[in-house]
Amino acid sequence: MQARKKLYIKTWGCQMNSYDSDRMADILGPLGYDKVDVPEGADMIILNTCHIREKATDKVFSDLGRLRPHKDQKEKDGGKMLIAVAGCVAQAEGDFILERAPYVDMVFGPQTYHELPEMIVKATGERVINTEFPANSKFDSLPGAHGSRSASAFLSIQEGCDKFCTFCVVPYTRGAEFSRTVKEILDEAYNLVENGAKELTLLGQNVNAFHGEGPDGSVWGLGRLIREIDRIEGLERIRYTTSHPRDMDDELIAAHGDIEKLMPFLHLPVQSGSDRVLELMNRKHDAALYRDVVARLRAARPDLAFSSDFIVGFPGETDEDFEQTLGLVRDVNYASCYSFKYSARPGTPAANMKTALVRDDIASERLARLQTLINEQQRTFNQSCAGMTIPVLFERKGKKTGQIQGRSPWNQSVYVIAPDRLIGCILDVNISEGFENSLSGTVAIGEEYAQN
Repeated sequence: MQARKKLYIKTWGCQMNSYDSDRMADILGPLGYDKVDVPEGADMIILNTCHIREKATDKVFSDLGRLRPHKDQKEKDGGKMLIAVAGCVAQAEGDFILERAPYVDMVFGPQTYHELPEMIVKATGERVINTEFPANSKFDSLPGAHGSRSASAFLSIQEGCDKFCTFCVVPYTRGAEFSRTVKEILDEAYNLVENGAKELTLLGQNVNAFHGEGPDGSVWGLGRLIREIDRIEGLERIRYTTSHPRDMDDELIAAHGDIEKLMPFLHLPVQSGSDRVLELMNRKHDAALYRDVVARLRAARPDLAFSSDFIVGFPGETDEDFEQTLGLVRDVNYASCYSFKYSARPGTPAANMKTALVRDDIASERLARLQTLINEQQRTFNQSCAGMTIPVLFERKGKKTGQIQGRSPWNQSVYVIAPDRLIGCILDVNISEGFENSLSGTVAIGEEYAQN
């Protein structure tokens, strides 16, 4: 019997990339590839890249440099190792990657990984670049999803973006908005739950812009889709990310109040609290609309907690603009946030905004002030959970011996001392302490049961 091949995948960036990496493993499984945790001795290495973070391309080349000796050693031992760069950096800079790293065999974008079998065959004789946007959706050609068979699973329902924020590369690397059919999504959801998933996170670059074809030919929105997924027996939790304020409609807001399985935590990026900066960013909403959406969601689900994204030091941002951002953060009172200094992405409109650039030291000072406020809010929110008993989905071993880690309904990391056999279970936890980034407590099922 022919020996199985080793597949190593390194994933950067968003949950969509994690989903894509799992699907690439699903595609390559029937070709004889099994995932491994280290690159040494692998027959194929895939770097699934993200173009959002600063110096993303430099980090890819740094990793490629570290991988080259593994390829050289494999060939010295008489074997062959394929090195592939996938994802958004590949989509944006494919030719440059092949030119600068001649030992890379394959470069392909996020819309083409369903063509991996054909690309691997082609790569035995020539280097491959595939960064086209195919006429047919990749989802039409994918096998059934298996993923890691963990208690929490990602499910991609929508991809691409039509918003064209001036700072963002996603419309250029992921393409136009595309929604899968309801049938495709439900089939995959049932399959994931049958394989052990208790929680599904619905994914999309603008997930609440979902407009998939329903079984009756009508167009379904995200709210209606969630109501249908709620009916799946064995599924206990539903989440979705990432949302745009403009696409938060009445049906979806109502779902937050009606569906118990829909977790009370929402990532709703705003980027800035200044209307002037939001217009420069082409965000297509103002601060008042954002505040109104938050208020309506909290009216529907009073215990709903929010996270967001903020960009500090965007070209043209003034001290007054920044103060308006701080004001919005105080008004919303977030449970957690991601915040970054603006970094130009080649090919985006904002990269050509040469006037009124914010000095780096000023941007750094603003970011520090924003993060201080955000961290205070996050710490206060976590500390408010002390004394509560909350259900936690345990997903993995913790950082300490004998510890396991899970997530609360509000997406907080929760650590307890308990046996590994509880991983995959949803159990009540008595929260004893809240920290800036996590909670700790004890399983509320009896100390004897938890320890044995």
